[in-house]
Amino acid sequence: MPQRAYELCTEVSPQCPVEATTYGYAPNLAADVLFLVIFAACAVVQAVAGLKYKIRGFAIAISFGSALEAVGYGGRIMLHYNAWDSNGFKIQIICIVIAPSFLAAGLYLTLKHLVNFLGPENSRLKPRLYPWIFVSCDFFSIILQAVGGGIAASNNTALIDVGNHVIVAGIAFQVATMFVCICLAADFGWRSLKSRRRKTMGDVDQGPSTRDVKGGRAWFKFSCFALAGAFMAIFIRCIYRIPEMSGGWGSPRMQDEVAFLILDSA
Repeated sequence: MPQRAYELCTEVSPQCPVEATTYGYAPNLAADVLFLVIFAACAVVQAVAGLKYKIRGFAIAISFGSALEAVGYGGRIMLHYNAWDSNGFKIQIICIVIAPSFLAAGLYLTLKHLVNFLGPENSRLKPRLYPWIFVSCDFFSIILQAVGGGIAASNNTALIDVGNHVIVAGIAFQVATMFVCICLAADFGWRSLKSRRRKTMGDVDQGPSTRDVKGGRAWFKFSCFALAGAFMAIFIRCIYRIPEMSGGWGSPRMQDEVAFLILDSA
């Protein structure tokens, strides 16, 4: 059947096989339900934690990003039951594409506090500039990806490639922004480490709170590693998205569900 004839497909049939869809497969139901539940739970937990500990900016960004991910996987579940469902395709492509930008924004917001705590003198940027610069850049990438996703999800097939290019531009800008942030964070970490080594650490911990202090330090280190791990996971996901989207709709990379589940979902 000519490619244009598939534009009239609304459900799977002998004339409209799953293999002819953009993804070339019906999304795995178990995997999509799993990630929907995980991201929905994260959204609720972060919202509650934000209210309890008064970390509203971080909580809003992470909760909203997680909620978008959950909605996006809801769209993929719709595609599992009908691979030609245009609404399911629109929901998942828009939500899953832009959701990581909100997650990254939440991590950017923590940098200011981290730098203030560890020593602003070791940072090449003033602490207050971190959220201003990186959240602003992240917001710009969100706009590009949202506009591109909206264009790509339209019914005008002539604009699909245009939307795809806009999405790729938004993701590429996000990757560049994150790379600069990684370089600054690594430089700050190295300078902070050297600064701590130069300072005298004192004789020994004193007082009955020694165990609490050590526990606090361990928890702080764990939090830093968790933030770094989350940031790198988003960074890797964005890098994966560039060649995947650059190949065009229906490309072999886009039709590789295993790669998607490993490099985007997980």
